[in-house]
Amino acid sequence: MRITTAHLYKINLPLQTPFITSFGQMITKDFTLLVLNDEDGYSGYGECSAFSFPFYTEEFRDSAYLLLKNTLIPMILNQELTSPAELKDLFTSIRRNNMAKAAIDTAMWDLYAKRNHQSLAKSIGGNKKEILAGISIGIQPSPELLVTKVRQAVKAGYQRVKVKIKPGADYQYLKSVRNEFPHLMLMADANSAYRLRDIDCLKRLDELNLLMIEQPLEADDLLHHAQLQQQLITPICLDESINSLADAQAMEQLGSGRIINIKISKVGGLTIAKKIQSFAQAHQIACWCGGMLGSGVARAVDIAAATLPGYTLPNDISASQRYFAHDIINPEIKLNDGKINVPTIPGIGYELNWSTIHRYSIEETSF
Repeated sequence: MRITTAHLYKINLPLQTPFITSFGQMITKDFTLLVLNDEDGYSGYGECSAFSFPFYTEEFRDSAYLLLKNTLIPMILNQELTSPAELKDLFTSIRRNNMAKAAIDTAMWDLYAKRNHQSLAKSIGGNKKEILAGISIGIQPSPELLVTKVRQAVKAGYQRVKVKIKPGADYQYLKSVRNEFPHLMLMADANSAYRLRDIDCLKRLDELNLLMIEQPLEADDLLHHAQLQQQLITPICLDESINSLADAQAMEQLGSGRIINIKISKVGGLTIAKKIQSFAQAHQIACWCGGMLGSGVARAVDIAAATLPGYTLPNDISASQRYFAHDIINPEIKLNDGKINVPTIPGIGYELNWSTIHRYSIEETSF
């Protein structure tokens, strides 16, 4: 493969409703779309999911855009590559910046799959025809409104519901949901909102038979996560803490959790995500694929990743209409009885919706 041209699109895609976490509120999903074209006319699509402000990781949309524009894309133009896995060595001089790297990695995997006339899922070794879908619900103003949102999600067919929590909006909110849905696969996501001193509050959640509690403590606090897990019945799932294979290995060695949320963009793309999944499977650590309010391109990659054998729990992969009135792909992703069908056509399995892309793009760069 030889990349001959590339295009970047900085996009602000409106959300159906504001999404609230312990970090704050979002009314648009701001991201960067990457299109890579090769010498034979094939195109690969990737998404950099970095948010507009570095509240989640140190990366943010403008910094990632500049890195892609000024450094990463020039590094791959007119280079002969036989596999997307070669990008890791090519980018060794660039520290972290995983989301920017993931945009190129996933676009190259899409291109690689298309050149080989295979679906992306098949190209990476996936073995599922459909994947289990879950939904993420932001922090609500009251337990009653949360129950209403969960009721809507269950009616729509979602098999697992994740509820964002923070101190003061946790036990009573989740208890209200559990009272109405005693058998629902229910989990909580704290986005690092707690500290070890809050252990009594977190231990109280054990009463609610949660599937897991995701990232209760700070991202770099594996030691305290290990101490917390020893005192909780509820499995801890790590998200923000897992940015590399080494992070997953440290989690396993320390006992910092029992489940990993693998976010393709956050770990640097499919190449690294596959290694984390293989390690987790070998060490009996359950995995699922998380999202970052990504557009259809990011979700299509997530769907492919979730077909790998180690992904055993419902994923944070929702229908397009869950978050966006207008997605950037055709056809839009749809839910079928709590599951999403895995595309079988070459590549990510979706085409770009150029009218939506041009409507919501605020900056473009071509190479």
